[in-house]
Amino acid sequence: MSHTDHYLLNTPDVPVARLLLAHGAGAAMDSEFMHHLASALCERDVAVVRFEFPYMTERRATGTRRPPNPFARIVECYEGIVDHWLRDPVPLFVAGKSMGGRAAASIRNTGVVGALAYGYPLHPAAKPESLRLAPLIDRSSALCIVQGERDKLGDKTRFEALGPWPQVSIEWLPDGDHDLKPRVRTGYTHLDHIHRAADITRAFIGRQLSQC
Repeated sequence: MSHTDHYLLNTPDVPVARLLLAHGAGAAMDSEFMHHLASALCERDVAVVRFEFPYMTERRATGTRRPPNPFARIVECYEGIVDHWLRDPVPLFVAGKSMGGRAAASIRNTGVVGALAYGYPLHPAAKPESLRLAPLIDRSSALCIVQGERDKLGDKTRFEALGPWPQVSIEWLPDGDHDLKPRVRTGYTHLDHIHRAADITRAFIGRQLSQC
C-alpha cells in the first residue's frame, strides 16, 4: 500500500483494472473494513484507490466529528475523482461501502466500465418507506451489489420484493449485516465475507471486461 496527499493506493504488479473505493458515512478510508477489502482486491490483481469525501477530510484535519456533505455534493466529489483517474489507461470501475456505494451507483460517466456497492443503503435506518431506487433504475452500465442477507438498510426480502432491475445484480452473503458481518454462530467470519466480496468483485470485473 502507498500513500499520496489525497489517496491510499493498493497496486498489484499488473492490474487488470482500477477500482475507486469510497468509504461509508461513518468510517474513513483507512478503516479496518476498507483496509481488508482493498488488500484482498489487490491480491486479486485489482488496483484500488481509496479517497475521502470533503466532510471526512475536514474531520481528519480538525478532529471534529462532522456529518456527511449533502448527497449531491458527495456525488459531485466522486465525479471529480473519476475524471482524474480516467486519464489512466487501466480500465476504471467505481465502488463504495454503504453511502459510498450509493454514490458509486450514481456515477453515470460513460468512461466507467461498471460499479459495485458493498452494503447498498436501500433506505435510511428505521425509514423503510424512503427508498433509494434512482441509482438502480434505467442504468446504462452494470451495477453489482454485495449485500448481507440481514442488512437493516436493505435485507434480502426487501430487495427481492422491489426488484429485479436491468443491469443490477445482487450477491448475497449469508447472515451478513450492513457491514457484511455474520454472527459467530453461523461459522462464517467477517474476514470470510470480505474475501468473498473480493472474489465477487474480481469475477464481476472479468465479466465486464470480456464484454468491452
